[in-house]
Amino acid sequence: MSLPPAKRFNWTNLGVRVASATVLVPTALAAVWFDTGLAAGGWPFLVLVAVAVALLSIEWGGMSAPYAPIRVSTAVTVAILAGVFLAHRDHMWLAWGGLLLGGVASALVARGVAERPSDAAFGVFYIGIACICLIWLRAMPQGQWWTLMLFAITWSADIAAFAVGSALKGPKLWPRFSPNKTWSGFVGGLVFAMAVGALMTIIPAFELNMAAGALVGLLGGLATMAGDLWESALKRRFGVKDSGNLIPGHGGLLDRVDGLLFAVVIIAAARLVNHLGWGH
Repeated sequence: MSLPPAKRFNWTNLGVRVASATVLVPTALAAVWFDTGLAAGGWPFLVLVAVAVALLSIEWGGMSAPYAPIRVSTAVTVAILAGVFLAHRDHMWLAWGGLLLGGVASALVARGVAERPSDAAFGVFYIGIACICLIWLRAMPQGQWWTLMLFAITWSADIAAFAVGSALKGPKLWPRFSPNKTWSGFVGGLVFAMAVGALMTIIPAFELNMAAGALVGLLGGLATMAGDLWESALKRRFGVKDSGNLIPGHGGLLDRVDGLLFAVVIIAAARLVNHLGWGH
């Protein structure tokens, strides 16, 4: 007996997703691995982050400022890139200060074009904090490995949550904002994220023990799930299904990195704690 059409698995969509990932994943990994190691991170990784900032800001302007998306997205882009370039030059305090001022400036631009100032400022902080943390994480000692660990934990949590949730189904996690996510997927994603975090510590270059790696995986997995749910709530607030249509089968770039925007902040904090002597 065949399933009703609404419950059939969309294999065509899965194929498009895989094809998109085949292009995006190697690009991200290459930028991390072949980074030239200049002050506070090299140029390949900086270019990757800068391009992502521009695309994410465009999507944010399109969602949050329907009447003047170009002006708001331009203001958000400039504000975040100022912080990112300062972080790249290892001026972290200036980077955070610049991001704060950029949020205020973006709010003023939005107000001047009759858009909501708070949404423009929030976009600067939502995207910008994560991007500065990402630049800092890659620039730290063992930065390649910690950044790859971030990607591995985020991707494994996301993929496992989708796979386990699709297979086991069960009670919904937060049906009001994300009707497709289940508690089984949530638990499955956390288990895989912990396993990946622990396994990454086997790499000799890592100065992190297995228990600490599993804890980082757990925290990173939780952050990934939280970021995914948060973006679902934002899309519901702005009345859109996807943040954009940039990536075939996925929607917008924000739809793909929503979990990473939260996870990078948590894993950067774990890296700072580890840098101060914990988890060796």
